[in-house]
Amino acid sequence: MAALAALPSPSQALPPIFGRFADAAVPITRAERMARIAKLQGLLQEQGLAALLVESGTSLTYFTGVRWSRSERITAAVIPADGQPIMVTPFFEAPSVRETLAIPADVRTWHEDANPFALIADALKGRKGRLAVEQTTRAFITEGLMRAGQIQVVSGAALVDACRQIKSPAEQALMQHANTITLAAMREARAAVRPGMTANDIAVLIEKATVRMGAESDFALVLLNEASAYPHGSRSPQSVHEGSVVLMDCGCIVEGYQSDISRTFVYGEPTPRQRKVWDTIRRGQDMVLGAAKIGTPVSALDAAVRKFYEREGWGPGFALPGLPHRAGHGIGMDGHESPYLVGSDQTPLAPGMCFSNEPGLYIPGEFGMRLEDCWVMTETGPKSFTPLARSLDNPI
Repeated sequence: MAALAALPSPSQALPPIFGRFADAAVPITRAERMARIAKLQGLLQEQGLAALLVESGTSLTYFTGVRWSRSERITAAVIPADGQPIMVTPFFEAPSVRETLAIPADVRTWHEDANPFALIADALKGRKGRLAVEQTTRAFITEGLMRAGQIQVVSGAALVDACRQIKSPAEQALMQHANTITLAAMREARAAVRPGMTANDIAVLIEKATVRMGAESDFALVLLNEASAYPHGSRSPQSVHEGSVVLMDCGCIVEGYQSDISRTFVYGEPTPRQRKVWDTIRRGQDMVLGAAKIGTPVSALDAAVRKFYEREGWGPGFALPGLPHRAGHGIGMDGHESPYLVGSDQTPLAPGMCFSNEPGLYIPGEFGMRLEDCWVMTETGPKSFTPLARSLDNPI
């Protein structure tokens, strides 16, 4: 197995920051955003593209700092192959958009009775090449652009991935803060679990602890008993009792960057079968990290744990009882982003890429277990943002 970069000790994982872990979080600077735009513009020039259009969402925040929700009214950035980015937004929203705009930009507005796509087409006049569009852009926007200016639109997924897949030291630091908070909140909630509690009762404890520590709670999924056999749960009501499997899958946001951690434990005395499954998934995490080497296709990490599970009698492949989902996913400003640790993704591992590591096992009708930690690929090997679980008796 490849050497795993040094993990933080428990004391390092939970630094004393006066009760609010996020107080020490340093936001992304204007200089870093300008470097992102410069990299993007270099890629646009290499490919002979006129510009990249990015509508509201995490990619808009990534490049411009603007944090804006999607609606039927388009707010977007047009980042040309050279020159200053152009922000297009409704006239009455411009003051609010400027509040989070973190780069120099030409803000152009449109009134409610105007055509925003014509405004964007006008911004592209005189520029040669096709318009790349960020991959999550909604269809009505691309269709409106093509109608307004007979613009040739192509996917900008590869451009955006080339920028966002590699996390800078500043991004990694924010992810470290988020993961530190999530693990601390889960530890606190686990100590408070009592018989009769529902999944929602436990989730509320996690969410309150997360907010108190200074982060935005993104999700707190708690699965109990048989519901833990379904990766994202069941509507069937469950409560804690002696021998309950408790699966917690939680995440928070710090300055736009996310965490995603899962821990599974048993309330009371575990059965030999529960211990066996837990020990297997913990070894599964090691298989994922052991396959992580610079230049290796990310698909190989999923294959490594799947082969191990099949030797242990699970599967085969995605069959149940076994591992029906991928071994992990990219993470950053989105909880799930490329690359993905799955057989169909051949992206080579590179320093700065960040992922989850979550090779669970699920037995329909009985229980499921999942451990999940986020990690970053470094020049010397994978490095986890959080200490990996030690044992079923000491999982957090």
